[in-house]
Amino acid sequence: MTGSGWIVWLAGLTVTIATLSGCAGWGGYSNESLYPDDVTSVRLEMFDNRSFRRGVEYELSDALAKRIEAETPYKIVSSNDRTDSVISGQLVSIRESALTIDREVAEPLEKEVVLTAVVNWKNLNTGRLMINNKTVTAAASYSEFQSQDFTYASAQAANKLAQKIVEFMENNW
Repeated sequence: MTGSGWIVWLAGLTVTIATLSGCAGWGGYSNESLYPDDVTSVRLEMFDNRSFRRGVEYELSDALAKRIEAETPYKIVSSNDRTDSVISGQLVSIRESALTIDREVAEPLEKEVVLTAVVNWKNLNTGRLMINNKTVTAAASYSEFQSQDFTYASAQAANKLAQKIVEFMENNW
């Protein structure tokens, strides 16, 4: 073979090996589901609220139910008899702090709301805890000068917290 013949043969061999081996065998890509396939439905219990701020647990539970329905293969079920798994948890803290302060009048220009929850997800068929007391935190900022308030920021933080919880529902790689 000539020099260019070797290059063509080597390129063909490389393409053949890559095609036959696939990527999943080397820890790369796979078409498997991101979520456990032994579960088809989830019952979502209302999160407990251990803080003095009321109403945020409703925002979190609603955001989590919507995210589970939209981003996972699971359906939200209200009946305990018809579900494969249950998600429960509690808001352990809701903190609010000032991010920036106007020096002239000593009032906050921007504030932040930080939500911290502890989450459990149990497979009722096997009794296995798929998420076991996982602490999840999310934050959102707001400014009263932009006509935003605590309610706005807590809803944003609850949505971010729900997104993180759904990410924890994925299979471990």
